[in-house]
Amino acid sequence: MDVPATEPVGDKGAKPGTARTIQYISWVALALMTTSSVASLRPSPTMAVYGLASIFLYIVPAIVFLLPTALVSAELASGWEGGVYKWVSEGINKPAGFLAVWCQFAMTIFYYPSLLGFVASTLAYVINPDLASSGVWTAIVIMVCYWTGVWVSSRGTGGVAGLASGGLIIGTLIPGALLVILGIAFLGQGNESAAPMTADNLIPAWAGLSSLVLIVNNFLSYSGMEMNAVHVGSLKQPGREFPKAMFLSMGLVLLIFILPALAISWIVPAEQLSLTAGVMQAFDHVFAAFDSQWLTPILGVMLVAASLGGMLTWLAGPSKGLLLISKQEGYLPPFLQRLNKHGVQQNILVTQGLITTVIALAYAFIPDVSSAYWIFSVITTQVYLIMYLLMFVAAVRLRRSHPEHPRGYRAPMLTGLCGVGFAASLAALLIGFVPPSQFGSGSVGVYLAVVAGGALGLGLLVPFLFYRLRKPSWKEVSA
Repeated sequence: MDVPATEPVGDKGAKPGTARTIQYISWVALALMTTSSVASLRPSPTMAVYGLASIFLYIVPAIVFLLPTALVSAELASGWEGGVYKWVSEGINKPAGFLAVWCQFAMTIFYYPSLLGFVASTLAYVINPDLASSGVWTAIVIMVCYWTGVWVSSRGTGGVAGLASGGLIIGTLIPGALLVILGIAFLGQGNESAAPMTADNLIPAWAGLSSLVLIVNNFLSYSGMEMNAVHVGSLKQPGREFPKAMFLSMGLVLLIFILPALAISWIVPAEQLSLTAGVMQAFDHVFAAFDSQWLTPILGVMLVAASLGGMLTWLAGPSKGLLLISKQEGYLPPFLQRLNKHGVQQNILVTQGLITTVIALAYAFIPDVSSAYWIFSVITTQVYLIMYLLMFVAAVRLRRSHPEHPRGYRAPMLTGLCGVGFAASLAALLIGFVPPSQFGSGSVGVYLAVVAGGALGLGLLVPFLFYRLRKPSWKEVSA
């Protein structure tokens, strides 16, 4: 997951009373848009630990999660406007719809600390690489970056989306291509790959559930497809073109995920890899081999720029969607519904920031920064997976209860797709409670308490309390 998709294409300047002109886009353009909103280098170190087996660990979730999510959300988006709240409310009920939109927002509470943890370790290579393993440094960077982002967003500053789009090229495509090229050159000079590259290593070795736990992180990497589904109405022939766009984007996303992960595994031994600083470790190693370590800080700045641009784009979006639904249905108290003079939901952002600050401080108290990063990534994924479970159930029920409802696109074998997607999402959610082998000697009890408390508390308990305590006076609170 990188940056959210743009608004649906269309003629927004049409005069009232005139027909809206649809501005069609090609399926190739849609594939590129989808790729740009999903692909990122951030998860590469996580999968580089597995070396050649990372190919298997990326392809499996792409088939059982990415593809069902893309096709199912396309049918829902082409038939019901209003996003995941509308889909789940119509397919199940309004409380479930609120839970779905809440999870879409709540996952960002843990997403920002994990994203900014990556920023902190990357920025360390610009200043002092030893800081990459410092929890105090990581906590400071998270807090400073987040609160700066809140200040920028609360002023209603425009142009942030453009910054994030440019960040894709500057901080993802260029560094990713450079990493792969240098990795190939590294091997071409006669250096031995740090990870074995034989056919025996295509499938990860089975050492219990913990050996496969890292695959959970890939579900988060592929998430966000339901936001891109809004563009299905901008295709001339959705039934034929949307699947082609999705398969092309899947191929491109897999290349962007797999090749840099392999390059990192060639250069940095798995036991030395940091889950947050692995990308910079690889650049530092390979630049050292070519006597060009002066380039490491430059690449670090590029990666930081891309991550910060993505954070700013995500900061206001999910919270705005939650606010609009809450004003209509009265799900949030008046304090959280108030807008500032720029029309921004500042109270929600500040409240979220206080929680983010507490989470950031955890980096200072958890000895291993990589363990903290992994824990928060798992919580993010599990909260988001609750929303996907609801979406798959709603899609099946809507197909059965409203078979004649007009849809611009009908997913093939919808029930089967939803079954596969639901089973994969549920399995990933449950596996997330198993500590990964990389967790080391950390306390299993502490890991379970933090993950369960974060995922179940924030994903289920908090929205339940908001729903039970709601009052009629919470509806349509003025700014």
